[in-house]
Amino acid sequence: MKKIISLVLALMLTALLAGGCTAQEDGEFTVVTSFYPMYVLTLNVTQGVEGVRVVNMADQNVGCLHDYQLQTRDMVTLEGAQALVINGGGMEQFMEKVITLREDLPVIEAGAGIEMLCSDHDHAEDGDEEHEDEGHAHDHAHDHGHGALNAHVWLDPQLAAVQVKNIADGLAAADPANAQAYAANAQAYAQKLAALDGEIAALLAPYAGREIITFHEAFAYFAEAYGLHIAGFIEHEAGQDPSTREVVETCDLVFELGIGALFVEPQYPARTAQTIARETGAGVYTLDPVVSGDGAADSYERAMRQNALTFAEAFAAQDEN
Repeated sequence: MKKIISLVLALMLTALLAGGCTAQEDGEFTVVTSFYPMYVLTLNVTQGVEGVRVVNMADQNVGCLHDYQLQTRDMVTLEGAQALVINGGGMEQFMEKVITLREDLPVIEAGAGIEMLCSDHDHAEDGDEEHEDEGHAHDHAHDHGHGALNAHVWLDPQLAAVQVKNIADGLAAADPANAQAYAANAQAYAQKLAALDGEIAALLAPYAGREIITFHEAFAYFAEAYGLHIAGFIEHEAGQDPSTREVVETCDLVFELGIGALFVEPQYPARTAQTIARETGAGVYTLDPVVSGDGAADSYERAMRQNALTFAEAFAAQDEN
C-alpha cells in the first residue's frame, strides 16, 4: 500500500511540475513552510521584504505531523515554491518523498545544528508486547514517528532564535538579493525572543524544580529551559487513549509526587486528563504547543507568554491548596 501511495504522489507531482512554476512566472519568491511554527518564524524573517510570499502547507488543525496525510493541494503549493522551510529532526517524515522528487528545491532545516533530546519512548513493533514489558509507562513518551529524537525545539524561545537564524541564512542563500533584509529581520526577531525568554524565566523562577505531567513530550524543551521536571505524560501516543494500567500508573504518580496540575493541548481531546483529575483532584490546564494559530507574526510570542502564565497559575493554585 505504501508503494502505491508513493507512486501516486510521484505521478501527481510530476504532472504538476510539467505545468511550470507559476510563482516564478509572476515574479514572486515563494517560501513554503511545513507547518505552523515554521510559518510564524519564517513570516518574521521575511516581514516587509518585497516580492516574498510565505505559504504554510500543513493544515493548522494538525497536532504533531505524524497525524498529517499529504494532500493534492500540497503538491500544488510545492510546485510554485522556491524554498521549503522544515523543522527537521524527523518531524516531517511525510515530506521525504516530496523532497526527493523536487531535488531542485532548496530545503532549509530550521533545526540544523541544535542538539535535540532523545525521544523518551520508542514503540516496539508489537504494541501489546510493549505494554507488557514497560515497567513504568509514565516515564516514557512516544516518538511520533520522529525517529529517536524529540523535535519540538521551537518551544524553547532560545532555540527558536537559533531556528530563525538558520531560516534567514537559508533564505539568503536561496534569494541573495534580499540577504541583508533577511538578516536584519532575523536579528530584530531574535531580540524579541530574547526578551520573551527573560519574561518567562522571571515568571517561572519561583517554581523551579516543580514536577509536572504534560499531555505528551512536546514541552520537554520548555521544561528544560525553565527548570521544570516532566514526571510523566497523559498519553504516550498522541490521540490514542492510554491503557487502563497506564491511567492507574499516572494517578499513582500524581499522588506520589503531590502533583496538582495536568497539562493538556487544544489539538487533542482532554478526556483522559479529566478522568485522572476526577480520581486525583488535580486541576486540568491547557498549554499551546504553537502548532496552530491566527497566522499573525506575533502569535508565537503571545502563545508562549500564555503558556508561562498557565504554568504560573497552576502552580499558584496548587500552593494555595
